Amino acid sequence: MKLALISDTHMPRGTRQLPRECVRLLEESDRILHAGDFVTTEVYDELRRLAPVDAVVGNMDEPELRAVLPPKLVVEHEGVRIGMVHNAGPALRRAERLVERFPGCHAVVYGHTHVPEATRHADVWILNPGSPTERRSAPNHGMIGLEVSEGRLDVRTYVL
Repeated sequence: MKLALISDTHMPRGTRQLPRECVRLLEESDRILHAGDFVTTEVYDELRRLAPVDAVVGNMDEPELRAVLPPKLVVEHEGVRIGMVHNAGPALRRAERLVERFPGCHAVVYGHTHVPEATRHADVWILNPGSPTERRSAPNHGMIGLEVSEGRLDVRTYVL
């Protein structure tokens, strides 16, 4: 199973749109995991037309999204448990807190910082896909692809 991880799309804003490579990877995925800050319901609906979406609410999301998306979520695909949250708090001890907050997960996905991360802590992947549309302090736009099969997880980061 192919999973596409994105976060912090922050659309619409001006002429901002998802990069062509991002859309291609989303279309090729079996599911999209979004770590919050769609901003509008229209963006959420647009992504759901590309593939089924598992998502958490972000701090910039409109009230309609706040009403339907949870602040924390655990999804399971092919034996792999993935925790999701938008804001993982301060950088100091972030990985430790995420592993504690999502016991039994093989990976934890968060957003908010716009800074990509793909590291391991206590055998758990700590993943932040960055943002495909708004770099802020990150060196580039990004997203993450996951290949999940028989309880195994392969992580691939993408620079957009």
